[in-house]
Amino acid sequence: MASSFKFDAIGMSWEIDTPAPLVAETRAHILDLVERFDSIYSRFRHDSIVTRIANAAEGGRFSFPADAAPMFDLYDRLHDATAGAVDPLVGRDLELLGYDRDYMLVPDDEAIAATEAQRPIWSRDVQREVNSITTQRPLVIDVGAVGKGRVVDLISDLLAAEGFRDFVVDGSGDILHRGDTALDVGLEHPLDPQMVIGVANLINGSLCASASNRRTWGDGLHHVLDGRTGRPTTEVIATWAIAADTATADGLATALFFGSSSRLMATFDFSYLRMLADGRVEVSDNFDGEIFT
Repeated sequence: MASSFKFDAIGMSWEIDTPAPLVAETRAHILDLVERFDSIYSRFRHDSIVTRIANAAEGGRFSFPADAAPMFDLYDRLHDATAGAVDPLVGRDLELLGYDRDYMLVPDDEAIAATEAQRPIWSRDVQREVNSITTQRPLVIDVGAVGKGRVVDLISDLLAAEGFRDFVVDGSGDILHRGDTALDVGLEHPLDPQMVIGVANLINGSLCASASNRRTWGDGLHHVLDGRTGRPTTEVIATWAIAADTATADGLATALFFGSSSRLMATFDFSYLRMLADGRVEVSDNFDGEIFT
């Protein structure tokens, strides 16, 4: 690619590679798109819809933009395919573990114990009608499992609408490729960032990775929580998923931390690679690439 547009937003680095430089208006539209998403879904902002839901003492009905429906639909499917392990209501668990708006990074053990029997469940405690949800009590939604991928897809849609056919959108490792020439993507070793465990061949698709060594704090605490327990996962330490769109790849990279992959493979069209805590690597038969370990 001949030109790169790099920027920082929503706590991460972004890079968009295109054959020709993006004009100022297109760059502004991209930045506005990312800001708009953050203003709606961030649990770290006082003005977001997600924060309004968290502060609603008796719950209520909350309307999101129409483009929220595909993301909520994806959460429904992931929640079902993982028997509840992927759950956007883990936001409160993350806060109690210390990953809150103030980044306290200190677990509140007393509050964790007190809320154990009242943990909300997406399929039970949220009633959804297309792009609106109804709650009965304060709930903390965290769209981290699919949100960044969704933003990558929205940027891709914007570029395609403006006539671009060859480009790469990279949201800190959530990568979407469009074009006729495959992109070789190194798969970073979760225990040594100077090494790769393989290379994926990505063409007209999306690749997302997740690892338990990212966003860590305290003893054994990281951002990938099991919605059924509210605790960090332990059996898998890194995942990579390739799918047609980035939101799906992003969600599947999280879902792969939980149990067998067979139910996911029966539900979604994707390929994957994951590393278990004991160092073993599991690869799907349809994975397009080379593995070094």
